[in-house]
Amino acid sequence: MNAAAPIPATGTRPVRLVYFAWVRERVGMADETLDVPADLATVADLVRWLKARGENYQAAFANEAVVRAALDQVHAKPDSPLGNAREIAFFPPMTGG
Repeated sequence: MNAAAPIPATGTRPVRLVYFAWVRERVGMADETLDVPADLATVADLVRWLKARGENYQAAFANEAVVRAALDQVHAKPDSPLGNAREIAFFPPMTGG
């Protein structure tokens, strides 16, 4: 008997998105909870999905390589899997001195 092929993820799931500094200014809000497609696999996938939502997101993520992310308060790279993260934060690079 052949095993059935896995069923692709469908639907959405609620995720709290938090924006800091100039990312917040460009998006136009400090945070929001969105129902994101369950088939978004990585941080980069989420950013591309957000950019499709409107000009404010396009402005915030115009240079995807600059904006940093954290999944449930743990720094994440663009290719990091979203997993079951409940909170995803976006912020510009930080400098110190």
